[in-house]
Amino acid sequence: MPRSNRPRRSPKGRRSKYQQEPAELDLERARSGFARRENAPDGAWMVRPIRPSNAVKEYICPGCGQLIQPGIAHLVVWQEDSLLGKEAAVTDRRHWHSRCWQSRTYRYR
Repeated sequence: MPRSNRPRRSPKGRRSKYQQEPAELDLERARSGFARRENAPDGAWMVRPIRPSNAVKEYICPGCGQLIQPGIAHLVVWQEDSLLGKEAAVTDRRHWHSRCWQSRTYRYR
């Protein structure tokens, strides 16, 4: 009898180490931007970009006082080196227009 070159099937329910299921991808995290650290004269900030498809609520930009409409790309910003801790910094995060964040001024009195 001639030899078959077709791969043999493993018994039902058993997979080799090469046939295992791939790990599940967290689509929400993949769609949203990754936070980056920015150092400025007023401290260290974590800045996360929000894509237009993920912007579903209205926010007031602290830079210009204008409304950030749903569907508009913007930034979520929180202070990395907060005195009250990381949890307090994340709860105090603010949504900024990208241009307002780039052109903000540092006021010292």
